[in-house]
Amino acid sequence: MEKRKRESKIKTKAEAKKKSKKLINSFKYAICGIITGFKEEKNMRIHTLAVIIVITLGIVLKISKTEWIICLILFGTVISAELLNTAIETVVDIAMPEINEKAKIAKDVSAGAVLIQAIISAIIGIIIFAPKIVAILIHQ
Repeated sequence: MEKRKRESKIKTKAEAKKKSKKLINSFKYAICGIITGFKEEKNMRIHTLAVIIVITLGIVLKISKTEWIICLILFGTVISAELLNTAIETVVDIAMPEINEKAKIAKDVSAGAVLIQAIISAIIGIIIFAPKIVAILIHQ
């Protein structure tokens, strides 16, 4: 009976170690995907530059906690949408290397989703930042 418990503990530790390694690897792969998206996609670099500009403006203009939360959500949705668009375009290119109308639709629609998210984010950014910028300009 005691031997079974020891074997069970050894097996459980080994399984836990294996699961832990899988989890760590999944994070590594995800980070590699983000880096690849940044290196390979010009739009990803543009979105990242926009994030840096908004963060800088947010610090300078002292936006509220709620406004920071809104900005962070928007950063995440735009960057995630861009990464998903890249993944969709890559899969479509692999599955359909020759010109195909349905492949074009898939790629155009996924790019359109990113564009809509970016436009909405920009509008929300204007709603958050414009009054603060106008207030500074008026008081000078």
